[in-house]
Order: sequence, then structure tokens, then C-alpha cells
Amino acid sequence: MSADLQFLEEWIPERMDPGTVFVLENQAKLGQAHNPFVAVMSCPRCGTLGLITRRQLYGQEAMICGGEACSAEYRLEEDRICFRRAQ
Repeated sequence: MSADLQFLEEWIPERMDPGTVFVLENQAKLGQAHNPFVAVMSCPRCGTLGLITRRQLYGQEAMICGGEACSAEYRLEEDRICFRRAQ
């Protein structure tokens, strides 16, 4: 299962629909030096906002939603969100 990824040009939290990404400025200052947080992404299932790292943004690492009632697992592949298949 996959969905399209959306990008916001301006930080407007009210417009962060599920699956929306906002790329941060001053990226090197947030998180670990070798893999800093570079964007805010809303979970494609529940809309919970969370920081994502450079590796996650470029599809090198998967993500798990941090929402209280959601445990969606997904990764980014170009402009698509690919959910982890049930096992």
C-alpha cells in the first residue's frame, strides 16, 4: 500500500494533512551531527506530527508513528509513502 507525499513551502501546522512534510531551516543544529533532523512529517495514517532525520527523508530508514493510538510503519520512496506490509 502506498500514498503520495505532500510538501509544504511554509510552516502552517493547520495545513499539515496526513502525509505532509515541511523541510526545516538550520538543519545541522537539530539531532545528531551525522544524521540530523531535517523535516517535520505528519503520520500518513493519523496525522501526528514528528521530526524526521535526513536518512528517513531520503528513504534510507523506515519510520514508526509516535502517536498514542497509532503504530503505522512506513518509508519514503521518492514522492511516495510505502507502508510496511503485514506479516
